[in-house]
Amino acid sequence: MSIQIQAIQQVFHKHVVLDNLNLTIEPNKIYGLLGRNGAGKSTLLNIISNRIQPTSGRVEIDGESVHDNDRALGKLFLMSEVDLYSERSKVAQLFKLTAQFYGDFDFDYAARLAKAFGLDTNARFGKLSTGYRSIFKLILALCVPVNYVFLDEPVLGLDANHRDLFYQELIETYSERPRTFVISTHLIEEIANLIEHVFVLDNHHIVVNGEVSDILAKAYLISGPQTDVQQYTDGLNVIGEDHLGSITAEYVYGALDNNRPIPDTVQIEHLDLQKLFVSLTNTKEASGNHEH
Repeated sequence: MSIQIQAIQQVFHKHVVLDNLNLTIEPNKIYGLLGRNGAGKSTLLNIISNRIQPTSGRVEIDGESVHDNDRALGKLFLMSEVDLYSERSKVAQLFKLTAQFYGDFDFDYAARLAKAFGLDTNARFGKLSTGYRSIFKLILALCVPVNYVFLDEPVLGLDANHRDLFYQELIETYSERPRTFVISTHLIEEIANLIEHVFVLDNHHIVVNGEVSDILAKAYLISGPQTDVQQYTDGLNVIGEDHLGSITAEYVYGALDNNRPIPDTVQIEHLDLQKLFVSLTNTKEASGNHEH
C-alpha cells in the first residue's frame, strides 16, 4: 500500500525538468518535498495526481496506474496554487461538490475549521483573498477521506497565526486519523519539526531521500580558524562554507573521520534542515541557470 514513482522523466520545450525520478511514498507518514523555485516540485505533484502526463515513466497507487484511473485517483488529494473552483460558487457549495466526488467528506470538521480560521462559508470563492483561498483549500485537504494528501505551498498568503493554526490542525488530524501528507514548501523552518521523511529535488534529480533524523545526524557545521577548519575537513564532503571575520564555518554532509583528532580551536555541531537544504542546493546560485 504505497505510491510508486517509477523512472519519471518530464521534458518541457526540450528542457529536462525531472530526470529519471524513482520514489516510494509510504502510508501514514508526513513527508517534506523541498526544492528551489523551478526545481520541478509542482510538476512532480501534478504528475502523481494525473493532472499532467509525464514524458515517460509511470505512477502507481497500491499497484494500480493513476493514468485516467478514477478509483486510484480517489485515494489522493492535491491542494495546489491552481484554482479549479468556480468563482461564483459559495464555499459551502464547494464543500458539497467535493463530497460528491470523494464520498465521505467530514462536514463537521470543515465547519469547525472554517470557524477557527474565520472563513465565511457563505462567501463566494471569487471574493476570497489569496490567504482565504488557501485556507479554503486546506480545509478541503484535511476533510476529504483520502489516504494521500499533497500540499503544494499550502500556507500561501496566510499570516503567522493562521500558519501556526494549520500546523497544529495537521498534527492533530494526523494523530486521530493517520494518512500520508506530502508538504512542498519553501518555509522549511516551519515544517522541520512536522516532517518525518524528506525529499530534496535539485538539478532535476532527488539529491536527498531519507528520514529527517538520519539526514540531520550526518549534517555538520564545523567552525573555527580557517586553516584549522580546512585541515580538519580535508577529504570530507564539504557542501558549503561561510566566513565571519577570522572564523570560517564549513558545512559537511556525510560521515566524519573518527580517527582524525579535532583541534581545540574547532567546534562541531549539527546543521538544521534549512541550512542543510540551502547548502545542498546552492551550487547553481551564481549561474542563475534555473529552468521553470
